[in-house]
Amino acid sequence: MVIFGGRIQLRPQEMSNEQQRAAAAAGPFVLPRVPRWRSLLRSFALAKDPLPVLNDTLAHYGDTVELFIGGVEKSILTRDPGLTQHILQKNHRNYAKSKFTQGFSRYIGHGLLTNEGPDWLRQRRLIQPGFHRQRVAGLTGLMQEITTETLAPLVAQAAGAGGAATVEVHELMTRLTFRIIARSVFSTNFPEAELDRLAGLITEIQAFFVRSIRQPYLKPWFRLRGRFTYHDALAAELRTLLAGLIAQRQRANAQPGAAPPDDLLQMLLDVRYEDTGEPMSPDRLIDESLILLVAGHETSANALTWLAYLLAHHPAEAVVIQTEMAAVLAGRTPTFDDLPRLGAALYAVQETMRCYPPAWMVDRVALADDEYQGLRIPKGTLFSLYFHGLHHDAKYWPAPEEFRPGRFAPGPARAVQANAYVPFGGGPRLCIGMQFALTEMQLVTLELLRLFAIEWVAGQPPVTMQPLITLRPKNDFRLRLRLR
Repeated sequence: MVIFGGRIQLRPQEMSNEQQRAAAAAGPFVLPRVPRWRSLLRSFALAKDPLPVLNDTLAHYGDTVELFIGGVEKSILTRDPGLTQHILQKNHRNYAKSKFTQGFSRYIGHGLLTNEGPDWLRQRRLIQPGFHRQRVAGLTGLMQEITTETLAPLVAQAAGAGGAATVEVHELMTRLTFRIIARSVFSTNFPEAELDRLAGLITEIQAFFVRSIRQPYLKPWFRLRGRFTYHDALAAELRTLLAGLIAQRQRANAQPGAAPPDDLLQMLLDVRYEDTGEPMSPDRLIDESLILLVAGHETSANALTWLAYLLAHHPAEAVVIQTEMAAVLAGRTPTFDDLPRLGAALYAVQETMRCYPPAWMVDRVALADDEYQGLRIPKGTLFSLYFHGLHHDAKYWPAPEEFRPGRFAPGPARAVQANAYVPFGGGPRLCIGMQFALTEMQLVTLELLRLFAIEWVAGQPPVTMQPLITLRPKNDFRLRLRLR
C-alpha cells in the first residue's frame, strides 16, 4: 500500500476485483496541496532550515503533497518509497534532473552529476570502468596510506598531551577525504592552503546556489548586487586550477619515456568514444575532473563527520567495531578482501547515511504525461524526492531517530522495505562512486577506531544540520581522540 495525504491507498495487486472497480469509478487521486500563500509565508523558514518545515508539512498532509518552493515554483514533495522507485528506476526514462540541478552546471559544468540524456549515458559508460570493484580494490592501499598520514599528527599531538587530542571533526574529514580523492584522481597531494581554498570555494558556491533556489524572489536583488558574477568568478577559479593540473599531466605524458600514473585522471585522458575513437574535449575533461573532486570528497566527508559524532555519543557501538577488528585482523592492516568480514564498521557507515543522508533530497521533472497509483502526472511536473524524510519514516524504520547499526546486519530480524534506503540514489543514476565511497569510509572508520577512543567534548552548543546540496553540520564541532 501507499499513503497519499494521510490516506492509505492499496496498490492494484493488493485490491480485490471489487476494490479495483470502485477505485476506477472514483477517478484519479488528487493530492493534498499547500496553498501558495502558505508556502510563501514559510519560505524564509524553509531557506533558513528546511528539514523541520518539510517534516511538519508531511506530518500534516501525508507522504506526498503539492507545494510551492519559495512560494513560486510548484513541486510535488514525496517520501513515498514506491513513488521514489517509480521515478528513479521503473520509469526513469521519463524523468530528468530539473532546471534546479541543471542550474548548478553553471558552476561545476556538465559532468555526470548535472548531465542528462544520451550524452550522460555516453559519459557514464565511458567512466564506469574507473570505478569497478577491481580498481577500487587497487586503491585500498592508497586510502590507508593517506588516512595514516592524516591521523599521524593527531597521534603525535595526543602522545605529547597526556594521551588525547581535540580536533575539529568536519575540517579533519574534509581534509582527509579530499586528499584521498585528489591522490586517486591526480596522483598528487594538494598543498594545505590550496586544499582549504578549494573546500571554501565549494562551500560558498553551494550555499549561494541553494539560497537562490529556496528564495527565487531574491534573484533580481542578487543580480543587482553582482552576486551571480561573483560566484561565476569563484567557479572560474576552480576550473582554472584543474585546467592547470590537466595540462601539467599532458606535458609530463609527452616527455620521452614517460610512464603515466594509473589514476583516474589518466583514465579520463586515455578513454576513447566507441563511435568516433576521439578523446574527451578539454572542457569535458575539466567538467568530469571537477565532478570527481566535488562529489568524491563531499559525500564521504559529511558522512564520516556524522559517523564520528554518532560514535562519540554511542561508545558501545565503537567497541563493537573495535572488538570485531581485533578478532579478524589481530593487529594487522586490513586488505580489501578483509572488508566483508569487518561488517560492524560498514553497518555503522550505512546507518549513519540513513540518519544523515548526504544527498538528502533530489529533484526530477516529468518529460511526458505519466500515472502512478491513480495519481496523474502531467508533463513538466517537478518532484522533490525527500530522502531524509524517507529514511526517518517510522513505517519503514523502527525507532528511526535512534542510531542502530545492527539494523543493517544480515539476519531474520532485518525487514527493510525495498527503496526505503537510498543514500546513493537509485536506478541507472545510482552514484557511480558508491563502492569507492563505502570502501573509503569503512577503512577510515577502522583506522580511526584502531588508534583512538572517540569522546564528546562537553560544553559545546547543539550540533545542527545544514542542508545545502549535501547534508553537513551547520558549524563544526570538536571531539576528543584518546589514544588506545
